[in-house]
Amino acid sequence: MTDTAGAAAGADTAGGAGRGRWLARRLPVIGGIAAGGVLLLAVPAFAHVSVQPGTAPKGGYATVNFKVPNERDNASTVKLEVSLPTDHPLASVMPQPVPGWQIEVTKAKLAKPIEMHGEKINEAPSKITWTADGKGVEPGQFQQFPVSVGQLPDNADQLVFKALQTYDNKEVVRWIEPAKPGGPEPENPAPVLALTAADGADGAAAKSGAQAKDTAADAGAVSGSDTTARVLAVVGIVVGIAGVAFGVLAGRRRSA
Repeated sequence: MTDTAGAAAGADTAGGAGRGRWLARRLPVIGGIAAGGVLLLAVPAFAHVSVQPGTAPKGGYATVNFKVPNERDNASTVKLEVSLPTDHPLASVMPQPVPGWQIEVTKAKLAKPIEMHGEKINEAPSKITWTADGKGVEPGQFQQFPVSVGQLPDNADQLVFKALQTYDNKEVVRWIEPAKPGGPEPENPAPVLALTAADGADGAAAKSGAQAKDTAADAGAVSGSDTTARVLAVVGIVVGIAGVAFGVLAGRRRSA
């Protein structure tokens, strides 16, 4: 009985050692696969066309950059097309010249005219196209395309710009998928400009509040000064009366 039990224990020990060696040999492979999976998932998060900075104040004008990284090792980006939002048209769109690129701004009639600076506008820019004169955005590089836009709406929280990125091998990547609130980032997300509360109004309100506080403080200081002056005047009068009375009494005593 003892020999049989010992043999069984030895077999279990040998089996456990064997499994341990098997896991030790395969752990690096498993770890490499997991790390590779993480990298594959992480790449789309930072390699897509985006608008920077990602925020701008409502109701004003802003200069934004469409950042275009090259995702291919064997092709260059030679064209970028950015469609402007139609639900909140932008009456003023002015691209900054980019060396080595031709720029074309396409306009379209508006279904509903918008008013800007007291004038009705029936058409607005609908698309901007940049086309490379030379090599374009080569592998391992990125390019920024600056644009001045306005007047930004004050009744929206964001503007979505759908973009098409074309490579010299005729491949077209469509960055047109809007992100859903609370959901994962799409595979090909569209560039989004978030709109924030206008700093000018907040600043004016803050400035007005500060001026009101300064005015109140000045009024308080003036009031305090007036009160002090009145007290000093009363004290002076009392001291003067006391001096006169003392002089009169002293004169009577000398006369007596």
